[in-house]
Amino acid sequence: GHIVRNWKVRWFVLLQDKLLYYKIEGGKKEPSPKGRILLDGCTITCPCLEYENRPLLIKLKTKTNTDYFLECCSREERDSWALDITGAIHAGHPVQVQELHRMKNSFKLLENISLHHIVDRMCDSSTGIKLTRNLEQGNRYKETFTGSALVDWLISNRFAVSRYEAVTLASMLMEENFIKPVGARSTEATRYSDLSEQFLDDSTALYMFAESSKKNISSREELQFNISELSGTIVKQGFLVKQGHKRKNWKVRRFVLRADPAFLHYYDPTKEENRPVGGFSLRGCLVSALEDNGVPAGVKGNVQGNLFKIITKNDIHYYIQASSKAERAQWIEAIKPLT
Repeated sequence: GHIVRNWKVRWFVLLQDKLLYYKIEGGKKEPSPKGRILLDGCTITCPCLEYENRPLLIKLKTKTNTDYFLECCSREERDSWALDITGAIHAGHPVQVQELHRMKNSFKLLENISLHHIVDRMCDSSTGIKLTRNLEQGNRYKETFTGSALVDWLISNRFAVSRYEAVTLASMLMEENFIKPVGARSTEATRYSDLSEQFLDDSTALYMFAESSKKNISSREELQFNISELSGTIVKQGFLVKQGHKRKNWKVRRFVLRADPAFLHYYDPTKEENRPVGGFSLRGCLVSALEDNGVPAGVKGNVQGNLFKIITKNDIHYYIQASSKAERAQWIEAIKPLT
Protein backbone atom coordinates (compact mmCIF):
# COMPACT_ATOMS: atom_id res chain seq x y z
CA GLY A 1 0.00 0.00 0.00
CA HIS A 2 1.09 3.61 -0.63
CA ILE A 3 -0.46 5.18 2.48
CA VAL A 4 -0.56 2.32 4.99
CA ARG A 5 2.51 0.21 4.19
CA ASN A 6 0.73 -3.11 4.57
CA TRP A 7 0.48 -5.97 2.09
CA LYS A 8 -2.83 -6.93 0.47
CA VAL A 9 -3.87 -9.58 -1.99
CA ARG A 10 -4.93 -8.12 -5.35
CA TRP A 11 -5.99 -9.66 -8.66
CA PHE A 12 -3.75 -8.38 -11.45
CA VAL A 13 -4.52 -8.11 -15.15
CA LEU A 14 -1.71 -7.28 -17.59
CA LEU A 15 -2.72 -5.29 -20.66
CA GLN A 16 -0.51 -4.05 -23.48
CA ASP A 17 0.27 -0.71 -21.86
CA LYS A 18 -0.87 -1.00 -18.25
CA LEU A 19 -1.18 -3.30 -15.26
CA LEU A 20 -4.61 -3.25 -13.58
CA TYR A 21 -5.37 -4.56 -10.11
CA TYR A 22 -8.71 -5.44 -8.55
CA LYS A 23 -9.85 -6.13 -5.01
CA ILE A 24 -11.91 -9.20 -5.97
CA GLU A 25 -10.52 -12.16 -7.91
CA GLY A 26 -11.26 -11.83 -11.60
CA GLY A 27 -12.53 -8.28 -11.17
CA LYS A 28 -15.96 -9.36 -12.41
CA LYS A 29 -17.96 -7.69 -9.62
CA GLU A 30 -16.05 -4.43 -9.76
CA PRO A 31 -17.04 -1.74 -12.28
CA SER A 32 -13.50 -0.36 -12.34
CA PRO A 33 -10.10 -1.54 -11.12
CA LYS A 34 -8.79 -0.57 -7.69
CA GLY A 35 -5.76 0.93 -9.39
CA ARG A 36 -3.57 0.91 -12.46
CA ILE A 37 0.14 1.08 -13.22
CA LEU A 38 1.01 2.70 -16.54
CA LEU A 39 3.89 0.80 -18.13
CA ASP A 40 5.11 3.49 -20.52
CA GLY A 41 8.54 4.57 -19.25
CA CYS A 42 8.45 2.00 -16.42
CA THR A 43 11.56 0.27 -15.14
CA ILE A 44 11.38 -3.20 -13.59
CA THR A 45 13.66 -4.79 -10.98
CA CYS A 46 13.46 -8.55 -10.57
CA PRO A 47 14.54 -10.05 -8.30
CA CYS A 48 14.13 -7.10 -5.95
CA LEU A 49 16.05 -7.57 -2.70
CA GLU A 50 14.99 -4.39 -0.87
CA TYR A 51 12.90 -6.42 1.61
CA GLU A 52 15.18 -9.06 3.12
CA ASN A 53 12.34 -11.34 4.25
CA ARG A 54 10.41 -11.08 0.96
CA PRO A 55 12.44 -12.75 -1.80
CA LEU A 56 9.54 -13.01 -4.27
CA LEU A 57 9.24 -9.30 -5.05
CA ILE A 58 9.00 -7.41 -8.32
CA LYS A 59 9.63 -3.66 -8.18
CA LEU A 60 8.11 -1.31 -10.74
CA LYS A 61 9.17 2.34 -10.91
CA THR A 62 6.97 4.51 -13.12
CA LYS A 63 8.30 7.44 -15.13
CA THR A 64 6.82 9.70 -12.41
CA ASN A 65 9.08 7.90 -9.88
CA THR A 66 6.30 6.03 -8.08
CA ASP A 67 7.47 2.69 -6.68
CA TYR A 68 5.25 -0.40 -6.68
CA PHE A 69 6.30 -3.56 -4.86
CA LEU A 70 4.47 -6.71 -5.99
CA GLU A 71 4.93 -10.04 -4.24
CA CYS A 72 4.30 -13.31 -6.06
CA CYS A 73 3.55 -16.78 -4.70
CA SER A 74 6.63 -18.54 -6.10
CA ARG A 75 9.88 -17.78 -7.88
CA GLU A 76 8.57 -19.38 -11.07
CA GLU A 77 5.48 -17.16 -10.99
CA ARG A 78 7.56 -14.08 -10.17
CA ASP A 79 9.93 -14.67 -13.09
CA SER A 80 7.05 -15.38 -15.44
CA TRP A 81 5.27 -12.13 -14.49
CA ALA A 82 8.53 -10.18 -14.74
CA LEU A 83 9.20 -11.49 -18.25
CA ASP A 84 5.67 -10.69 -19.45
CA ILE A 85 5.68 -7.21 -17.86
CA THR A 86 9.09 -6.48 -19.40
CA GLY A 87 7.72 -7.58 -22.77
CA ALA A 88 4.75 -5.21 -22.35
CA ILE A 89 7.07 -2.31 -21.39
CA HIS A 90 9.07 -2.89 -24.59
CA ALA A 91 6.04 -3.85 -26.70
CA GLY A 92 6.77 -1.07 -29.19
CA HIS A 93 10.35 -2.29 -29.59
CA PRO A 94 10.25 -5.86 -30.94
CA VAL A 95 14.05 -6.00 -31.25
CA GLN A 96 14.37 -5.43 -27.49
CA VAL A 97 11.80 -8.17 -26.79
CA GLN A 98 13.73 -10.61 -28.99
CA GLU A 99 16.98 -9.67 -27.25
CA LEU A 100 15.31 -10.21 -23.85
CA HIS A 101 14.22 -13.73 -24.77
CA ARG A 102 17.64 -14.49 -26.27
CA MET A 103 19.38 -13.39 -23.07
CA LYS A 104 16.99 -15.38 -20.91
CA ASN A 105 17.86 -18.56 -22.75
CA SER A 106 21.59 -18.18 -23.22
CA PHE A 107 24.56 -18.39 -20.91
CA LYS A 108 27.71 -16.31 -21.09
CA LEU A 109 29.83 -15.38 -18.08
CA LEU A 110 30.34 -11.62 -18.15
CA GLU A 111 33.72 -10.60 -19.51
CA ASN A 112 36.34 -9.32 -17.05
CA ILE A 113 34.35 -10.70 -14.10
CA SER A 114 36.28 -13.30 -12.11
CA LEU A 115 34.85 -15.70 -9.56
CA HIS A 116 37.09 -14.01 -6.98
CA HIS A 117 35.38 -10.70 -7.74
CA ILE A 118 31.91 -12.25 -7.35
CA VAL A 119 32.87 -13.74 -3.96
CA ASP A 120 34.28 -10.36 -2.84
CA ARG A 121 30.95 -8.75 -3.73
CA MET A 122 29.05 -11.55 -1.98
CA CYS A 123 31.03 -10.84 1.21
CA ASP A 124 30.34 -7.09 1.22
CA SER A 125 28.73 -6.20 4.54
CA SER A 126 26.15 -3.82 3.04
CA THR A 127 25.37 -5.13 -0.46
CA GLY A 128 26.51 -8.76 -0.23
CA ILE A 129 24.40 -11.86 0.30
CA LYS A 130 22.70 -12.00 3.70
CA LEU A 131 23.96 -14.72 6.02
CA THR A 132 21.33 -16.17 8.35
CA ARG A 133 20.75 -19.04 10.76
CA ASN A 134 18.83 -21.90 9.21
CA LEU A 135 17.29 -25.08 10.56
CA GLU A 136 17.23 -28.36 8.63
CA GLN A 137 16.04 -31.68 10.02
CA GLY A 138 16.66 -30.53 13.59
CA ASN A 139 20.18 -29.25 12.85
CA ARG A 140 20.93 -25.56 13.24
CA TYR A 141 23.41 -23.92 10.85
CA LYS A 142 24.95 -20.48 11.30
CA GLU A 143 25.96 -18.02 8.55
CA THR A 144 24.26 -19.82 5.71
CA PHE A 145 22.25 -18.79 2.66
CA THR A 146 19.77 -20.71 0.54
CA GLY A 147 20.33 -21.74 -3.06
CA SER A 148 17.44 -19.61 -4.30
CA ALA A 149 18.72 -16.59 -2.32
CA LEU A 150 22.09 -16.86 -4.09
CA VAL A 151 20.40 -17.16 -7.49
CA ASP A 152 18.34 -14.04 -6.72
CA TRP A 153 21.46 -12.18 -5.58
CA LEU A 154 23.45 -13.08 -8.71
CA ILE A 155 20.63 -11.86 -10.97
CA SER A 156 20.01 -8.72 -8.90
CA ASN A 157 23.71 -7.81 -9.10
CA ARG A 158 23.74 -8.49 -12.87
CA PHE A 159 26.19 -11.35 -12.79
CA ALA A 160 23.49 -13.40 -14.56
CA VAL A 161 20.36 -12.62 -16.57
CA SER A 162 18.37 -15.81 -15.96
CA ARG A 163 17.97 -18.43 -13.29
CA TYR A 164 19.65 -21.01 -15.51
CA GLU A 165 22.66 -18.71 -15.87
CA ALA A 166 22.79 -18.03 -12.13
CA VAL A 167 22.59 -21.76 -11.27
CA THR A 168 25.47 -22.46 -13.65
CA LEU A 169 27.50 -19.65 -12.11
CA ALA A 170 26.72 -20.85 -8.56
CA SER A 171 27.79 -24.36 -9.59
CA MET A 172 31.10 -22.92 -10.76
CA LEU A 173 31.55 -21.20 -7.38
CA MET A 174 30.94 -24.53 -5.67
CA GLU A 175 33.21 -26.42 -8.06
CA GLU A 176 36.05 -23.97 -7.35
CA ASN A 177 35.48 -24.37 -3.57
CA PHE A 178 34.28 -20.82 -2.90
CA ILE A 179 31.01 -22.09 -1.44
CA LYS A 180 29.99 -25.48 -0.11
CA PRO A 181 26.70 -27.33 0.52
CA VAL A 182 25.41 -27.62 4.08
CA GLY A 183 22.84 -30.16 5.27
CA ALA A 184 21.31 -33.21 3.62
CA ARG A 185 19.28 -31.44 0.89
CA SER A 186 22.15 -29.63 -0.84
CA THR A 187 24.81 -32.24 -0.06
CA GLU A 188 22.73 -34.98 -1.73
CA ALA A 189 22.61 -32.94 -4.95
CA THR A 190 26.42 -32.92 -5.24
CA ARG A 191 26.30 -36.64 -6.02
CA TYR A 192 24.86 -35.96 -9.46
CA SER A 193 27.41 -36.21 -12.27
CA ASP A 194 26.14 -33.19 -14.18
CA LEU A 195 27.67 -29.96 -12.83
CA SER A 196 24.53 -27.95 -13.58
CA GLU A 197 22.46 -30.29 -11.36
CA GLN A 198 24.74 -30.12 -8.34
CA PHE A 199 23.60 -26.68 -7.19
CA LEU A 200 19.93 -26.34 -6.23
CA ASP A 201 17.83 -23.25 -6.91
CA ASP A 202 15.77 -24.08 -3.86
CA SER A 203 14.76 -22.25 -0.68
CA THR A 204 15.39 -25.39 1.41
CA ALA A 205 18.91 -26.09 0.08
CA LEU A 206 21.56 -24.51 2.33
CA TYR A 207 25.04 -23.28 1.43
CA MET A 208 27.85 -21.40 3.14
CA PHE A 209 31.24 -19.93 2.28
CA ALA A 210 33.94 -22.59 2.11
CA GLU A 211 36.89 -22.46 4.51
CA SER A 212 39.20 -21.27 1.73
CA SER A 213 36.85 -18.34 1.09
CA LYS A 214 36.74 -17.49 4.81
CA LYS A 215 40.52 -17.29 4.87
CA ASN A 216 40.44 -15.01 1.85
CA ILE A 217 37.81 -12.83 3.52
CA SER A 218 39.67 -12.51 6.81
CA SER A 219 42.95 -11.70 5.10
CA ARG A 220 41.46 -9.59 2.34
CA GLU A 221 42.89 -6.34 3.65
CA GLU A 222 46.33 -7.92 3.92
CA LEU A 223 46.12 -9.18 0.35
CA GLN A 224 44.59 -5.98 -0.93
CA PHE A 225 47.59 -3.75 -0.41
CA ASN A 226 50.34 -5.28 -2.48
CA ILE A 227 53.74 -3.75 -3.08
CA SER A 228 52.93 -2.40 -6.55
CA GLU A 229 49.98 -0.22 -5.52
CA LEU A 230 51.94 1.25 -2.59
CA SER A 231 54.97 2.01 -4.75
CA GLY A 232 53.45 4.87 -6.73
CA THR A 233 54.68 8.45 -6.50
CA ILE A 234 52.99 10.38 -3.69
CA VAL A 235 51.10 13.29 -5.23
CA LYS A 236 49.26 14.61 -2.17
CA GLN A 237 48.64 13.64 1.43
CA GLY A 238 46.79 15.08 4.40
CA PHE A 239 44.10 14.58 7.02
CA LEU A 240 40.44 14.27 5.98
CA VAL A 241 37.29 12.95 7.69
CA LYS A 242 35.77 9.83 6.13
CA GLN A 243 32.38 8.19 6.66
CA GLY A 244 32.54 4.47 7.52
CA HIS A 245 30.79 1.90 5.32
CA LYS A 246 29.28 -0.17 8.14
CA ARG A 247 28.46 2.13 11.08
CA LYS A 248 28.25 5.35 9.02
CA ASN A 249 30.30 7.18 11.63
CA TRP A 250 32.95 9.77 10.79
CA LYS A 251 36.65 9.26 11.54
CA VAL A 252 39.80 11.24 10.88
CA ARG A 253 42.07 9.48 8.41
CA ARG A 254 45.40 10.35 6.82
CA PHE A 255 44.92 10.11 3.07
CA VAL A 256 47.76 9.43 0.66
CA LEU A 257 47.24 9.98 -3.07
CA ARG A 258 49.62 8.08 -5.35
CA ALA A 259 50.17 8.12 -9.10
CA ASP A 260 51.64 5.48 -11.39
CA PRO A 261 49.73 3.38 -10.36
CA ALA A 262 46.91 5.70 -9.27
CA PHE A 263 45.59 4.74 -5.83
CA LEU A 264 44.07 6.54 -2.86
CA HIS A 265 44.88 4.93 0.51
CA TYR A 266 43.86 6.01 3.99
CA TYR A 267 45.56 5.34 7.33
CA ASP A 268 44.46 5.37 10.98
CA PRO A 269 46.53 8.17 12.61
CA THR A 270 46.10 6.58 16.07
CA LYS A 271 48.09 3.51 15.00
CA GLU A 272 51.86 3.54 14.84
CA GLU A 273 52.16 0.96 12.08
CA ASN A 274 52.47 2.60 8.69
CA ARG A 275 49.90 0.37 7.02
CA PRO A 276 46.71 1.55 5.26
CA VAL A 277 43.34 0.52 6.70
CA GLY A 278 41.68 0.99 3.33
CA GLY A 279 42.23 2.10 -0.22
CA PHE A 280 41.19 1.71 -3.82
CA SER A 281 42.31 2.18 -7.40
CA LEU A 282 41.34 5.51 -8.95
CA ARG A 283 41.03 4.13 -12.48
CA GLY A 284 37.45 4.66 -13.66
CA CYS A 285 36.45 6.61 -10.52
CA LEU A 286 34.18 9.64 -10.41
CA VAL A 287 34.92 12.48 -7.97
CA SER A 288 32.68 15.47 -7.29
CA ALA A 289 31.94 18.12 -4.68
CA LEU A 290 28.66 17.93 -2.76
CA GLU A 291 26.65 21.05 -2.05
CA ASP A 292 26.52 22.19 1.58
CA ASN A 293 22.81 23.06 1.54
CA GLY A 294 21.24 19.85 2.83
CA VAL A 295 22.63 16.42 3.53
CA PRO A 296 22.60 14.11 0.46
CA ALA A 297 21.19 10.58 0.58
CA GLY A 298 23.73 8.10 1.89
CA VAL A 299 25.31 10.56 4.31
CA LYS A 300 24.55 10.28 8.03
CA GLY A 301 25.82 11.67 11.32
CA ASN A 302 27.74 14.83 12.06
CA VAL A 303 28.34 16.61 8.75
CA GLN A 304 30.25 19.90 9.01
CA GLY A 305 30.30 20.63 5.29
CA ASN A 306 32.94 20.73 2.55
CA LEU A 307 31.90 17.27 1.42
CA PHE A 308 33.05 15.45 -1.67
CA LYS A 309 32.25 12.02 -3.01
CA ILE A 310 34.28 9.39 -4.84
CA ILE A 311 32.50 6.58 -6.69
CA THR A 312 34.71 3.66 -7.73
CA LYS A 313 34.22 1.69 -10.94
CA ASN A 314 32.67 -1.05 -8.76
CA ASP A 315 30.04 1.50 -7.62
CA ILE A 316 31.35 1.84 -4.05
CA HIS A 317 30.62 5.31 -2.64
CA TYR A 318 33.11 7.12 -0.40
CA TYR A 319 31.98 10.29 1.43
CA ILE A 320 34.80 12.55 2.65
CA GLN A 321 34.89 15.91 4.46
CA ALA A 322 37.67 18.47 4.02
CA SER A 323 38.44 21.24 6.50
CA SER A 324 37.61 23.99 4.00
CA LYS A 325 36.23 24.53 0.51
CA ALA A 326 39.72 25.40 -0.70
CA GLU A 327 41.14 22.11 0.61
CA ARG A 328 38.24 20.18 -0.93
CA ALA A 329 38.92 21.82 -4.31
CA GLN A 330 42.62 20.95 -4.05
CA TRP A 331 41.90 17.28 -3.39
CA ILE A 332 39.39 17.06 -6.24
CA GLU A 333 41.82 18.76 -8.64
CA ALA A 334 44.56 16.33 -7.61
CA ILE A 335 42.38 13.22 -7.94
CA LYS A 336 40.62 13.96 -11.24
CA PRO A 337 43.65 13.59 -13.58
CA LEU A 338 44.34 10.15 -12.10
CA THR A 339 40.89 8.69 -12.80
